[in-house]
Amino acid sequence: MTRTLSTAARLRLCRDSLVGLSVGDALGAQFFVPGRSPADLAAGRVPPAPWEWTDDTHMACSVVAAVREQAGTVDADRLAAAFADRCDPYRGYGPGAVVILHEIRDGRPWQEAARAAFGGVGSCGNGAAMRVAPLGAYHADDPARAAAEAAVSARVTHAHPEGVAGAVAVAVAAAHAGAARSAGVRPPAAALLDAVTARLAPGQVTDGLHRARDLLGRSVAEAAYELGNGARATAQDTVPFALWVAATHLADYPAAITACVEAGGDVDTTGAIAGGVVAAHTGLTDRPGVVAVPADWVRAREELPDWAVA
Repeated sequence: MTRTLSTAARLRLCRDSLVGLSVGDALGAQFFVPGRSPADLAAGRVPPAPWEWTDDTHMACSVVAAVREQAGTVDADRLAAAFADRCDPYRGYGPGAVVILHEIRDGRPWQEAARAAFGGVGSCGNGAAMRVAPLGAYHADDPARAAAEAAVSARVTHAHPEGVAGAVAVAVAAAHAGAARSAGVRPPAAALLDAVTARLAPGQVTDGLHRARDLLGRSVAEAAYELGNGARATAQDTVPFALWVAATHLADYPAAITACVEAGGDVDTTGAIAGGVVAAHTGLTDRPGVVAVPADWVRAREELPDWAVA
């Protein structure tokens, strides 16, 4: 049985996950610049600082602020207002997200705005998944709670069941990663993915995670070919691969981000998802058998907003 965590321990896991998410996002985004080579990162050569983060981190900061202020409970109305008030299209927000958030800012109920997206079926994009790992890490002692709160956080912008499933999957993975860190163990990759799929309803994200389990031990190129690399910007095309990376490299943060960069596609988002999950396990300081988020990578990343880390 997982022991109950103190508030301080929860916040530490949440904070570390946000750092990992933001560094993965910011570093991944550097590889949209022409001339940047994944081979350089694999050889330990990183792009010059500063690394600016994108909408992945910006929205994750709002989630973290909500988690901190509301003791882990997501108030959908408040979170929708925060997303809408802080929306900055220059951070790389997708056009669908901008429309939804501007409508909410203009007074349309978030339920209506989210349901109206994409011809009334709602968004199945990867946006809810990219921002949620710190919430899952906060609930490391209660994966069921992580799943429930992640679903609430997702529905603010993603009414499609697959968009919600992507967020639930990432949050549950982060919860188990954080729990394993607290217990001083590393779960086998297959066990981590099994724990995630056990919390999901049948669907395309779940199917993708079952395929991800079957691909454990294969190369990054094979996994990305079979699962997608986020190029379609859907939860189905992004979450299975990002969690394959996290399960494969749970104790090695640089290796996880390097794998995301090697795969190409929506690198900032796969880096954010995998980075948030892995950092919940590794933290920010190396320990035996664990390679944490490198301190020089954190320094290279653009500073996070004060309201997110206060």
